[in-house]
Amino acid sequence: MLYYLFDYFNKILNISGTGVFQYITFRSSLAFILSLLLSTIYGKRVIKFLQKQQVGETIRELGLEGQNEKAGTPTMGGLIIIFATLIPVLLFAKLHNIYIVLLIVTTLWMGTIGFIDDYIKIFKKDKQGLKGIFKVVGQVGLGLIVGSVLYFNPHVTVRTDTGKTDIFKQTTETVVAPVSLEEKSTATTIPFVKNNEFDYAEVLSFMGDGYEKWAWIIFIPVVIFIITAVSNGANLTDGIDGLAAGTSAISVLTLAIFTFVSGNIIFSNYLNIMYIPNSGEMTVFIAAFAGALIGFLWYNSYPASVFMGDTGSLTIGGIIAVLAIAVRKELLIPLLCGIFLVENFSVVLQVSYFKYTKKRFGEGRRIFLMSPLHHHYQKKGYHESKIVTRFWIVAILLAILSIVTLKLR
Repeated sequence: MLYYLFDYFNKILNISGTGVFQYITFRSSLAFILSLLLSTIYGKRVIKFLQKQQVGETIRELGLEGQNEKAGTPTMGGLIIIFATLIPVLLFAKLHNIYIVLLIVTTLWMGTIGFIDDYIKIFKKDKQGLKGIFKVVGQVGLGLIVGSVLYFNPHVTVRTDTGKTDIFKQTTETVVAPVSLEEKSTATTIPFVKNNEFDYAEVLSFMGDGYEKWAWIIFIPVVIFIITAVSNGANLTDGIDGLAAGTSAISVLTLAIFTFVSGNIIFSNYLNIMYIPNSGEMTVFIAAFAGALIGFLWYNSYPASVFMGDTGSLTIGGIIAVLAIAVRKELLIPLLCGIFLVENFSVVLQVSYFKYTKKRFGEGRRIFLMSPLHHHYQKKGYHESKIVTRFWIVAILLAILSIVTLKLR
């Protein structure tokens, strides 16, 4: 909203200095600072409100050290993350930008699913929460919306050939780069590969001429799968104090770099990556989201004063998935969100192996002492803080490797 106000001051009233709101970097900085202040200052008030409403975590007996001490800790803290993200976005982002609209819808959609799940657990005294089938239906529904908008909306375009301008060349002449047309495309990026663009439509090339118009048959199911997988991965990672919020903050800050360079024609040309018009605006959303996550860590770090609950974890996973898909970096998710992947895979592996051995030997056997993976290390006697710190270090390494893909091919 402030963007439009200052745009009016600049273009209509011609007030000096108001043009600074045109810069994504300036608005992103303001969004980050405001979200950080909102989550830290008003987060405490939200926690007190949750305590007053007796919105306490019900702990399942898993035999983990220090587990019983967490009983009664306020949950639904994801509300802090949601509000601290949306308020700066509404103030500083271009609300007519299709990517911002999608991210706001994603935040509210996944936040609502997570809120219903937490509400059932706390107030209906049902430890299972929202039935899994309803969660999946909600995730699939969001995937259909996101996939359809990205595929059919005319404002979602790319340029794969941005010209050959040397931005560092010293010259007194005005150089005009060749203009390439924006086009609808289902192309994405394959990391670590030269000439690394892959179009989902190519999967249907066997259909002959005109196969491109059927690309949605591949693209939309891929979007649904990614959103479902990443949101569930974030949900599983939210098991010990500060783990999900910290690793997610690292991932989204990395995505901020991708959105900024992909939405800037000069940087995308220099790095020889796909230019995605209007995608740079997502940097403002990411800055607000990162600030909210870091501010939430103020209360969620060990020993946690509040848990994010499914309200937060499902929202985090959904946002990260949509950001990666929108910036055409979804194939980078296994690397960028490696912690989510490993946590998810540890559960799948544990359950599958247990069922297999029970069927074959009559007795179920386990690969890990407990899954998800962070519980395995808790069972081995590692303190929560040590586990979280080491997972953060791994997440930072994965983030650096992800950034390296911009040049290393």
